[in-house]
Amino acid sequence: MKKEPFVTKTQLDEIVKEYPTPFHLYDEKGIRENVKALKEAFAWNKGYKEYFAVKATPNPYILNILKEYGCGCDCSSYTELLMSESVGQVGENIMFSSNDTPAEEFALADKLGAIINLDDITHIDFLEKTIGKIPETISCRYNPGGLFKISNSIMDNPGDAKYGMTTEQIFEAFKILKSKGAKEFGIHAFLASNTVTNEYYPTLARTLFEVAVKLQKETGVHIKFINLSGGVGIPYKPDQEPNDIKVIGEGVRKVYEEVLVPAGMGDVAIYTELGRFMLGPYGCLVTKAIHEKHTHKEYIGVDACAANLMRPAMYGAYHHITVVGKENEPCDHTYDVTGSLCENNDKFAIDRQLPKIDMGDLLVIHDTGAHGFSMGYNYNGRLRSAEVLLKEDGGTQLIRRAETPMDYFATFDCFPVYEELKKNTEEADKLGK
Repeated sequence: MKKEPFVTKTQLDEIVKEYPTPFHLYDEKGIRENVKALKEAFAWNKGYKEYFAVKATPNPYILNILKEYGCGCDCSSYTELLMSESVGQVGENIMFSSNDTPAEEFALADKLGAIINLDDITHIDFLEKTIGKIPETISCRYNPGGLFKISNSIMDNPGDAKYGMTTEQIFEAFKILKSKGAKEFGIHAFLASNTVTNEYYPTLARTLFEVAVKLQKETGVHIKFINLSGGVGIPYKPDQEPNDIKVIGEGVRKVYEEVLVPAGMGDVAIYTELGRFMLGPYGCLVTKAIHEKHTHKEYIGVDACAANLMRPAMYGAYHHITVVGKENEPCDHTYDVTGSLCENNDKFAIDRQLPKIDMGDLLVIHDTGAHGFSMGYNYNGRLRSAEVLLKEDGGTQLIRRAETPMDYFATFDCFPVYEELKKNTEEADKLGK
């Protein structure tokens, strides 16, 4: 089986004339079609809302596209809150889900009117001291502990996760929050990551819905929403079947009608905060082969590195690679595809079967639309790449310029040497041109 890039060789040959490699490219058409499919899958729930996980693809142009379809923002930091505000997302269009949270982040979330999702029972007093009150609408993150298993393939270990409250704690938290003036409550949980199965959300939903019924009955609170969080994944490998969001939505609906409706809780809104599912397949890293090395193994060196896409180096994650223009040629060469960092794990692929790669060939590294650019860093002084939007009409738009050396040096301006660095950088730029 093959993965087809969403961009053709003809298109890429033109795009690279304007934007030098490496860069992340996003498919506007695919993003829009996907968010419409998600909304359709959960249209049965009157209060449904998707809070896009900003950490996955923190770009205001992307946030604005999703905003057109009624999506809110799931934020976990001060700067993510600021970015969401910058595109007009305020109030209950923001879900603030963080952990080990500094006071100033709670303060900003409150100022923006965001729904605050508390990670721990001790955060109740911390929040109250920080903002001087408990908001009327509040949410708590739940962690049932133990193992979370779906069929024979997906297992995660919530008991080892740093997130969320125990069953006993969330019951106590709801009682305390109610006594302090909270009127509308939410429940949130994230129990497995990147699941490629239609069973995950319905299984998680049953766990949360059953807890919600007990919570409302025993504490007397009104549960306004249940947030299924993220975890719905994408098929990184060509032989994986993608999730069917329509089937997933229908599965959640059945559990909703089995558990919540008979308990008189048919008014509960369902929220999601998907990131990878929303953007992952609709982004790719475009890079160029610049070196080949024949030693104990066959290496292809590209002009991107782990600073542009950390997942393979950090997790050993698989990202499919297409050698543009050679899609129909036999994959009869075995390569390690590497970047230039001074780390041996800076490899996009190890022992990967690919067509013969010639210097100057463009490579598309698939499925980088979520947790790709956003996990970038500046080790070895490497600079973050540009982000480019492939528009529905086939044109392109630069939605984040590439970093320059002056961006890297900008935080040194408290030192006298800064002006010399600036001068040297400007001269180096002239030479480069």
